[in-house]
Amino acid sequence: MRQAGRHLPEYREILATRTFLEVCSTPELAAEVTLQPVRRYRVDAAILFADILLILDAMGAGLTFAKGVGPRIARPVRRRQDLENLQQPDVEATLGYVFDALREVARGLKTEGLHDTTLVGFAGTPWTVAAYLVEGGTSKYHDNLLGWSYRDPAGLRELLDRLADVTIEYLLGQIDAGAQALQLFDSWGALLDEERWQQVARPSVERILDALGDKVPTLFYIRHGAHLLNTLKQLPVNALSVDWRQPLSAVRKVVGDKPLQGNLDPGALLSTPEEVRSRVKTLLQEGQGGAHIVNLGHGVLPMTPVENASAFVRAVAELGQPFPGDD
Repeated sequence: MRQAGRHLPEYREILATRTFLEVCSTPELAAEVTLQPVRRYRVDAAILFADILLILDAMGAGLTFAKGVGPRIARPVRRRQDLENLQQPDVEATLGYVFDALREVARGLKTEGLHDTTLVGFAGTPWTVAAYLVEGGTSKYHDNLLGWSYRDPAGLRELLDRLADVTIEYLLGQIDAGAQALQLFDSWGALLDEERWQQVARPSVERILDALGDKVPTLFYIRHGAHLLNTLKQLPVNALSVDWRQPLSAVRKVVGDKPLQGNLDPGALLSTPEEVRSRVKTLLQEGQGGAHIVNLGHGVLPMTPVENASAFVRAVAELGQPFPGDD
């Protein structure tokens, strides 16, 4: 999962003297933080260090991060009339530092002999990015967003389409910069029931996926989304990423043999190496019936002991089955 290195002492050393946005916007630093967990654990993928809200900064919404508070949006968009305040950015000019970071990571993987490591880029879905833009940051109730979705669905659709169009340029730029796979994060899709996710959130997701085509493999992640699996299995993505709230065997009953990613509770890595190994063994058994990219069901917790994260990777390598064609 993204921000895989935030539990590492070498990551905290960098963040001790730099702000989060400073690291995101400095290609050398973003690349270094991306590479840290790959060096330490020899995992199969390098997940770009960035944030799903960077496109809002490019669109002139005013993005800041406050320690202990999270993201803040200076100029929220809460009604159709507010759309005129959003800029149509030159993505290369405003987000080129992300593309430069990807190129730095690709160079680093080659230099450090990690040629087989897949470089993964990502973005948030328009609905999830809008959840922060409309609320002005994190929200407990998402009342502004949900209210708008009922009061003026056509106006909200206009916002989601604009976010989708910028996201398309952003992801295509990531591919050009070296991303070999892309993941879309729908962190707040579960605010909607299945019918409303189809009506409100899905069109902008499909707008993005249609534009990407089959240029690189795509993964789609939704948090708390078990009630949406019947719909999600229809998405034209190569794999569905799932959280840990249902065993993979239950997910398989809904999605069939569609490739899956994730599912281990990040909290399990707070236990012991022995318990982690046991959980991995169970996870692998539950995931039978189709391809499974073993991963956590959400981001690694910052307080995760390094030895437990190492035990997770080691257990997967020892107990799991390789992809066809792997050594």
